[in-house]
Amino acid sequence: MSQENHDLFQDIDRILIDGPQIQERIVGLAAAIDADYADKDDLLLICVLKGGYVFLSDLSRTLQRPHHLDFMGISSYGGGTTSSGAVQIIMDLKQPLNGRHVLIVEDIIDSGHTLSYLRQNLLARQPASLKICSLLNKPSRREVDVTVDYVGFDIPDEFVVGYGLDFDELYRNFPFIAVLKPEVFAHLNL
Repeated sequence: MSQENHDLFQDIDRILIDGPQIQERIVGLAAAIDADYADKDDLLLICVLKGGYVFLSDLSRTLQRPHHLDFMGISSYGGGTTSSGAVQIIMDLKQPLNGRHVLIVEDIIDSGHTLSYLRQNLLARQPASLKICSLLNKPSRREVDVTVDYVGFDIPDEFVVGYGLDFDELYRNFPFIAVLKPEVFAHLNL
């Protein structure tokens, strides 16, 4: 079936978190971040691409504190549904971090390998502080201990798409978080 004739909604098993729930949680996260950074200047939000862009956009517009944005491209999934553990930077930051208050904005934390690698890489650049904000967290999948300062939702060990998260570069545009039907990715023999 060609992609243009394929209704992506039919690939969804169920909606896990709907759009209004996401927006309500973002308001809460933004309030916590605003309070925690109330006495700090030079807040820099670093979006982990590609999945984090929708979350960053809504979070950035909800924050009351002045802040800057930058982007990093990190790869650890390849074409699969689980993190491979092999992390590589495919696009680096444009701004220096030295002495700045940095908040990593991530779509989902799974095994923890990507975030652990990214955290160590960014700490070597000597920021004044470094915290992590993730929309989704899969604690049952954690292989590497990573402290997450702000978590939108803890979710079960299911493959989710939507709100920036993809499978094979599709489904990012859904305004909710949904569980993908296993038959959609069964050909990967995971």
